[in-house]
Amino acid sequence: MVMSEEGPVEGAADGAGEGVVLGLDVGGSNTRAVAAALDGSRLARGVSGPGNPSAHGVSVACAAMAAAAGEALDAYAREYGRPRVLGGVAGVSGIGPLLQGEGRAAFAGIWEALGTATPVTATHDVLVAFAAGTPEPDGHVLLAGTGAIAAAVGDRRMTAAADGLGWLFGDHGSAYWIGHQAAKRVVHAVAVQAPLGALADEITRAILGTGLDGAGRRQAARVIAAAQARPPIELARLAPLVSRAAEAGDELALEIVAEAARLLTGTVASVRPAGAHTPIVLAGSVLTSQGPVRRAVLALLRERWDAPVTVAADGAGAAAWLAALDVLGERDAPAHDTFTGRVFSGDTDIG
Repeated sequence: MVMSEEGPVEGAADGAGEGVVLGLDVGGSNTRAVAAALDGSRLARGVSGPGNPSAHGVSVACAAMAAAAGEALDAYAREYGRPRVLGGVAGVSGIGPLLQGEGRAAFAGIWEALGTATPVTATHDVLVAFAAGTPEPDGHVLLAGTGAIAAAVGDRRMTAAADGLGWLFGDHGSAYWIGHQAAKRVVHAVAVQAPLGALADEITRAILGTGLDGAGRRQAARVIAAAQARPPIELARLAPLVSRAAEAGDELALEIVAEAARLLTGTVASVRPAGAHTPIVLAGSVLTSQGPVRRAVLALLRERWDAPVTVAADGAGAAAWLAALDVLGERDAPAHDTFTGRVFSGDTDIG
C-alpha cells in the first residue's frame, strides 16, 4: 500500500489529512502497530506475527512490521480517510541486524513502500517499554518476556543495560528461564522417581501431549526427547504453567518464582543506584501479567527503592507517542495517556 501525499480521500472525516505517526512494538511473539493522529485523538491498530530480527531473521521481521503497519494504516484510512504519514518509531526486540548493512536497507524499504513522509526510527524495545509505563524522561525499566533485560534510561536514551544476553547466556528470570527451570527440575525428579506434584504433571503433559506412564530414567528420556525436538525457546511457553501452579501452592513452582524474582531484581540493581527515586517500569509478559512473579518482583523492588513502580501499558501506543514527541517537540508534547491507554492496555499505577 502506498500512502497518499495529498491529504484525505474524498469523503474522508474532517481533519484526516493532518497527518499521523506510526508506532510499532516488535517482539519475538508478535508485532503490534498503531497509526495515530499527533494528539492521539484518532488511532487504529494492526497486529502480525513475530518480528524479532535476531531470532527470526531480517526478512521475516520486516514482513511482520510491514503487515502490522499496513493493517493499522488501512484501518485508519477506513475510519478517517487516508492520512499523510509523518514518521514513526519502532521498538524492536533483537534490533541489532537492522542497524547496519542489508538489514538497515530492508528496514528503510518498509517505510518507502508505505509512503511515509519521513523515515521511521528503529530503537531498542526497552526504550518503548519504558515510555509505555511513564512519560518521564529518566528512570529504569525491567523487561521480562521471552527474554529479560534491565536498562537505565536518561533523556529517553538507554544509558546502561544488564542481562538481555539471550536464552543461552542469560535472560535470567525470563519466561524462557522459568520454563527451562521447570522442565529441568521435573525431568530430574522423574528420573530419580521422586514424588511429583501438580506442576510436574502439567509440565510433562505440555511437553509430551499426554501424561507419563510411570517414572524413572526411561520416562525422563521421553520428556527430554520431546523437548529437544522443538526449538529451545519454546520452553518459554511453560512459564504460565509455573505461575498457575505457584498460585495453587505447588512447592516447586513457588521455588522457581522466588528465584526468578530474586534474579530479576538483581538485574535491576546492576544498573540502578541504591538511592534512586526515579520511576521503575515493569514490562514484558512475565511482569505485565498479574501473578506471583510480578508480586514477588514488586515486593523486592519496594524493599530496595522508595520510588514509583508502574506496569507498562501499550507498547505500540507508546512508540507512537514517542514519534509524536519527535514531530511536535517537548514543548507541545501530546498527552501520554491518550496513546498508551487506548489499545492493548495493561495495569498501571501500581506503586
